[in-house]
Amino acid sequence: MYQLPEIEQTGFKGLILLKPKIFADSRGYFVETCKQSWIEAIPELHYTFVQENQSFSAQGVVRGLHFQRTPHAQGKWVRVPYGKVLDVVVDLRKEEPTFGKSFSVILSAENNWQLMIPPGFAHGLAALEDSVFFYKCTAYYNQQADAGILWNDPELGIDWAIANPLVSEKDKQLPRFRDFVNNSLL
Repeated sequence: MYQLPEIEQTGFKGLILLKPKIFADSRGYFVETCKQSWIEAIPELHYTFVQENQSFSAQGVVRGLHFQRTPHAQGKWVRVPYGKVLDVVVDLRKEEPTFGKSFSVILSAENNWQLMIPPGFAHGLAALEDSVFFYKCTAYYNQQADAGILWNDPELGIDWAIANPLVSEKDKQLPRFRDFVNNSLL
């Protein structure tokens, strides 16, 4: 009865959008959000997930762009069980043709889509509604490896879909992408 989710390739190596089957009727719906058989059957999910996190963001909040430096780089399998966010990633893998390019998608409680973000990406989100954000990580958080890129760096050209976002002071002070490239800070 149950099956693998629909997989959409994004054009970025290892970055996939999962669209699970939703079983809905007049009472509500049921959706499988994670199965070991998916991890075994979908090459882009071949990770060991060591930590799960959940955050809440009020409508209008922008978080990011965050990442963990190597050797503590984290892959993230993300979803939104409540609300709606614009999820954004930037490829930091210098060896990839998509280096420095961004990808964004709307994840919501309504569509139940999920994004598998491999290690080597900066990640951020814009809360289009009050939202709960859930993510599994492939590595533990390491404070010394904590890093980020300025969320509104004009060179990245990301449309966050929010006119006057609420951004943390920490995120407002992050360096621009070119500073990482020029100073080999990745």
